[in-house]
Amino acid sequence: MSSSPGLLHGRLGLAASRIPHADRHGLLWLDYGRLSVEDGTLIFLAAQSQALDAGQYAIPYQAVTMLLLGPGTSLTHDVLRLCARHGVLIAAVGEGGVKSYTAPPMGKSRSDVARRHAQSWADPEQRLRLARRLYAWRFGRVLPHRDIETLRGIEGARVKESYKLVARQFGIEWRGRRYDRANPNSADLPNQAINHAATFVEAAADISVAAVGALPPLGFIHEHSSNAFTLDIADLWRIDVTLPLAFGAVQAMKDGKADGMEREVRRRAVRLFRQEKIIPRMIDRIKELLDVDDRSSDS
Repeated sequence: MSSSPGLLHGRLGLAASRIPHADRHGLLWLDYGRLSVEDGTLIFLAAQSQALDAGQYAIPYQAVTMLLLGPGTSLTHDVLRLCARHGVLIAAVGEGGVKSYTAPPMGKSRSDVARRHAQSWADPEQRLRLARRLYAWRFGRVLPHRDIETLRGIEGARVKESYKLVARQFGIEWRGRRYDRANPNSADLPNQAINHAATFVEAAADISVAAVGALPPLGFIHEHSSNAFTLDIADLWRIDVTLPLAFGAVQAMKDGKADGMEREVRRRAVRLFRQEKIIPRMIDRIKELLDVDDRSSDS
């Protein structure tokens, strides 16, 4: 272990320890170590891992929006006190963001996104406008239809066709989307894989929604769910991320290159989320959707 703290370089969202929020999203990923406070400084004692060499690192919490604690991490009560005082969010997540185990409270100076979200959702015209924007991003063009049920019908047909196309690309036989909530393991391998991939992408969206301080229950397309807005965001990546993750895992299973469906999908998701910066991209989309810029918020 090094004798003096070094500067911790982050992953995914924080490229260097002193990069301000305006240039990155201030996400700092930590795993396999202990987080504590020494002389008013946030200290991470790291074990050897793929991300960090073993040692002691000083974390510049003033430049961090959200600490994402992965497997093998622990923290002291002083960490909670210091982060609460300075408005730093803390969440426990799975490796690479494939699971979200906590929903952190909104930090200080972060109400602008929530207010804009609530105002847009409460106005029927605005709500429809943002639903159409979400569909435009998914379809690649703005549809002329203004009825939400018509848009949902078009979405359903498009997604159904996408399942066939992506399955064909991976050489997977596709018999249709089938899911029994009471017995999810009864589904065939492609459907099991889609269930796992969708769960992981939704976890990434959960983290993104929490990071910007948006309101999970207020969806513009999805309704009647405590995480309706999370589902709105996750669906933006259904065709380009969820389905390739799922069918790629099925292909690996068929070729004898994987020993478990959930494990294989998770492994692929961890790698893809990091390489493609899925969570920062989701954060960008949320801000663009709600037309907010929280770089200088003081509310």
